[in-house]
Amino acid sequence: MPVSLSRELRKDLENVTKAARTAAESAARAALENLAVHERQARGHMDEPKRKLRAALRARGKALGDARATDGTQELTRLVEHTAYEHWHRLLFTRFLTENHLLLMPDDAGGTPTPVTLDECEELASELGAKDGFDLACRFAGKTLPGVFRAEDPVLELTLAPESQVELRRMLAGLKPEVFTADDSLGWTYQFWQALRKEEVNKSGKKIGAAELSPVTQLFTEDYMVEFLLHNTLGAWWAGKVAQAFSLHGTDEAAARAAVALSPKNGVPGIEWTYLRFVQDDTNKTWVPAAGTFPGWPRAAREITMLDPSMGSGHFLVFALPLLVRLRIEEENLSAAAAVTAVLRDNLHGLELDERCTQIAAFNLALAAWKLGGYQPLPSLHLACSGLAPHTTQAEWVALAGDDEKLQRGMARLYKLFEDAPVLGSLINPRAGGGDLLTAVEKALAPATADDTAREMAVTARGLAKAAELLAGQFTLVATNVPYLGRRKQNDTLKEYCEIHHNEAKAELATSFMERGLAFCSKSGSAALLVPQNWLFLGSFEEVRKKFIECFDWNIVCRMGAKAFQTPMYDFGVAMHVFTKSAPSKESMLAGLDVSTAQLPNDKSALLKECLAVVVNQLEQLKNPDTAIVFESTSPHPLLQQYADSYQGSGLADIIIFRKLFWELSGLNNGWVAHQSSPSGDHVYTGMHFAVKWDDGNGALVESPEATIRGRSAWGRIGIACAWLGRLPAGIYLG
Repeated sequence: MPVSLSRELRKDLENVTKAARTAAESAARAALENLAVHERQARGHMDEPKRKLRAALRARGKALGDARATDGTQELTRLVEHTAYEHWHRLLFTRFLTENHLLLMPDDAGGTPTPVTLDECEELASELGAKDGFDLACRFAGKTLPGVFRAEDPVLELTLAPESQVELRRMLAGLKPEVFTADDSLGWTYQFWQALRKEEVNKSGKKIGAAELSPVTQLFTEDYMVEFLLHNTLGAWWAGKVAQAFSLHGTDEAAARAAVALSPKNGVPGIEWTYLRFVQDDTNKTWVPAAGTFPGWPRAAREITMLDPSMGSGHFLVFALPLLVRLRIEEENLSAAAAVTAVLRDNLHGLELDERCTQIAAFNLALAAWKLGGYQPLPSLHLACSGLAPHTTQAEWVALAGDDEKLQRGMARLYKLFEDAPVLGSLINPRAGGGDLLTAVEKALAPATADDTAREMAVTARGLAKAAELLAGQFTLVATNVPYLGRRKQNDTLKEYCEIHHNEAKAELATSFMERGLAFCSKSGSAALLVPQNWLFLGSFEEVRKKFIECFDWNIVCRMGAKAFQTPMYDFGVAMHVFTKSAPSKESMLAGLDVSTAQLPNDKSALLKECLAVVVNQLEQLKNPDTAIVFESTSPHPLLQQYADSYQGSGLADIIIFRKLFWELSGLNNGWVAHQSSPSGDHVYTGMHFAVKWDDGNGALVESPEATIRGRSAWGRIGIACAWLGRLPAGIYLG
């Protein structure tokens, strides 16, 4: 069972992480300015090593996207953020390794590394030429994690002021050891690192682009959600294999679940498939997985490929690792260490928009692998950042390929493909292109004597090629919590891309990502997705609902409702879905669950294991009003729409500018009219205390780009007002 942070420890981690980002960025900026990285030229007193480091840092900043002015000065925004992140997380990861007994001193003779403590590092520091014990520990950590910290990254060669180093280490020391042994700590770490930036962006009201997308859409997925989606895909597939060996007869669903459980083997924990749901087959009374058994998947676990295209800190991959390890032990009788290596090599893949988060995911997966199978050198992880961009001119980029025209074409296509990657990320689909990308990159990376700028471009090119390979891939299972962002908040680049490539789904980034998730699937592959719940019924999503019903098999849907997350700002309703990339038949059924009545995440988690699973015909959903997804059988009685019209109210983003309380005015004149806001549900008449500056439809309100005037046909008529929140509060509407 996963070990989660207690509320108290999670709060401690949040406070320290927020404070550490502020302190680390202040220290990073001071160190960079002291080295004149932002200035036009090096200062006269600088020696050669400092000049070389300064040049490397300027090249690193440019590669990250910091602009260089015509006078030679350079901004430091992204370089400061990156430097602060790297220095703090090197300390943080070192503490994680230490508390999990994975801080290892390399054997110079090539033998087995030796676990060491921080105290032992302190004793060895002077002997091994380190400044102190923690400096030596960080050096050991870097060698233990060669795929996590980039070799020769100039930001790690930059020395922060001694008082800043002391302050950061003091913060880290204040966290209890239990923080570093919990399974969800690294996931929370990145969300807390971005928390202040998220607040800043949300308050600004600006359109969301490359710089804002990661902090705004970052959301730690709850453990129970991850387990539910994996248990009802990997677990349901396994149950189908078990059912071939013996019939799942039993008196209840719990007996069926017990029949497919796996006991511990070869030192790896067993699997109880806690959230795997069954329904009873009316024909032969056997129990079958509610989501189906995925007959189009490979028949061997070693052939199942899984991708998380917005992996964040690697939560889905970390939870899938022990499941696939145990399945492969069952099928191939591997040792724990061999099974871990095999799963990392063959099964797990991940993409993430933010390069920093990709690093956390790599560390998180490596740490989980070592906890499960013991320390061993790991195979190259199939993880990549899909948000990298060539922050240079196309001519400079193509020049990396030398005089070979074919390779130049490959580099040019790579440039075009990833030009907008920081805002598009895993939406990018390179499968339509030719096959000269990787060859071009290998050739471009060959020169070992490139200058700092060319070297940084080459490093970026290697990352882009790795991302392109995954972005062009096809996978058995795609599992993720998609990013949520309404169309009105998207910047023009993102908005235009979704309109071209995901026209029916463009109203929400989440639904565009749903389409991309199915595009990642191989034939008969499946997508397990956490998505905002409103796409199941709102009119603006009718076309994409119809497309999904007609084109894909719906395995299982679970309405979660509001307050499914422990993150307090996320009180909107969400739903979990599993779709399969195959055309539905007239007999295709979908299983529906609803835990929206539960008020807290723990309550929803418990209800997921026992709530009624309703099975309904998939194509019959097309007959519902607006093609809304309904888990109940259609009533024979007339629908309400025969007697009433339904309208959506106006969207007034700048409402505070145009609205007053009616008693603040001498009367409803001079362009002011009565304005009814959302009802609270506490009384029959609520939300009737406002007036809005309407100016007969000719004023600033109508001209505001943030205002959407809707529902005019309801004005002057009597009706019911309803707020689409929580328990759907309602009241009388007076026109």
